Amino acid sequence: MLAVDLGGRTTKAVLLQRNEESYVLSRYAILDAPIYEKNLSGEMLGEHLKTLYAAMEGKSKFVTLALGVNDAVTRLTELPQIPISDMRQVIKMNTKNYLQQDLPGHVFDCFVIPPRPSKEEEKKPKSVVGQKFRVLVAGARRQLTEEVQTAIRNAGLIADHLVPGLIGPINTFERAQPEIFAKEVVALIDIGFKSTTICILQQGELMLSRVVSIGGDRMTSGLADSLSISYAEAEGIKVGMPTEVQSQLESIILPLGRDLRASIDFFEHQYDKTVGHAFVSGGSANSEFIVQNLQTHLMMECKTWNPLSFLQVSLPPQQMAEVEHVALQLGVAVGAALAAI
Repeated sequence: MLAVDLGGRTTKAVLLQRNEESYVLSRYAILDAPIYEKNLSGEMLGEHLKTLYAAMEGKSKFVTLALGVNDAVTRLTELPQIPISDMRQVIKMNTKNYLQQDLPGHVFDCFVIPPRPSKEEEKKPKSVVGQKFRVLVAGARRQLTEEVQTAIRNAGLIADHLVPGLIGPINTFERAQPEIFAKEVVALIDIGFKSTTICILQQGELMLSRVVSIGGDRMTSGLADSLSISYAEAEGIKVGMPTEVQSQLESIILPLGRDLRASIDFFEHQYDKTVGHAFVSGGSANSEFIVQNLQTHLMMECKTWNPLSFLQVSLPPQQMAEVEHVALQLGVAVGAALAAI
């Protein structure tokens, strides 16, 4: 399965193959997005996917594409026990009620989160009459989904799945850190180009997700402006020499840390549970200074994790030498592939 994370500045892709009970990573690619200041047209996306397919050496025509948080809406809600097709229709007709915003011209899909009964409930006879289930709802503009499918066909590929990028790190974390995923309460923080997402998991169940409109671009642009240097120079300093620009970078990270902490506080007060750790991914997580600064603001241990740790790696020599450095950027793409395989 070829899985593509269509990011704001770079496109990340992985080629995963299932091998009995394990997964093999045989290629990856990170390419500059064709244009990230404006909406990406279907024609440009088709040409971009052709280039990407060539970079992956044409190993698979089946494509799963992850839509970013600006293109896909992902929400938790409650719905009665009805068929998935009916859930989609209920959401479509009542987006304001269930998703807290009007979303005309969207298509939706639903995933029912199985209820986890308490020990007392397990002893009682099961009854679903009137019972409501927690449901993860994903939606995107119908026009966008049709343009993406057309672009994939124009690239000579086969559209297998469209998935919300938000779930990518969750799927990957379940495989990479199975013990922590199943037993602890943790926050997954993914620092993207324009936005940062936080997902709070409680014993493997998604309890809360939020999007903060501060990402790596804000950090790099802020450094470039404050130091009067180019964007490329600021990007190198952000990851490679943060102590030299400590005060400038701290002032940019502060609002991000504050918003992430507010999400954690909301969860802890709402569910009376404590988040034990935060696991950070995304390109900016390669900066140890940024991760440590987030730890200060969140007042809990923050650390990076390897989205590729559970995979068998069978890469060309050059990619094998570089994969450790780019691993933190591939969590969404790997998670999208896992959703489809």
